[in-house]
Amino acid sequence: MTTNSFYLRNMLLNYDKQLVTARRLARYRQAMRLASGEEESAIPPEVKRRFMVERVAREIMENLLLAGSDNPVVREIRQKLEQELGETLTFTYPPTQLDIQVFRAGPEGPVEVAPAEKARILDRLWHIALETVDDTML
Repeated sequence: MTTNSFYLRNMLLNYDKQLVTARRLARYRQAMRLASGEEESAIPPEVKRRFMVERVAREIMENLLLAGSDNPVVREIRQKLEQELGETLTFTYPPTQLDIQVFRAGPEGPVEVAPAEKARILDRLWHIALETVDDTML
């Protein structure tokens, strides 16, 4: 491995961490703006809960599930998805691309799924994450 490739890979990994942090900060700023601009009683409790469930599900998908974390909620979401689809999938965010990639295990190694199927898988993953988070939150 050359020194240039090491520095390039290190730079891309740092950039990927910065993107995750920027997403988190943007959501935090938005929440702060909403909190300062509206009364506590103006938003019904059901709506607040739905917003919180969606925010937690989004965090789980972006930062834990797709990063390969192994906590109980992530394991449960992965197991439900694998049971529904009947196959094991791998999710990655390539450092040089903005869109997620989905791979399925093939006989000759991982194979990227077609765009239409990827949209269907991600949609189902989102619904499973929402259901799981909604069931586990108080």
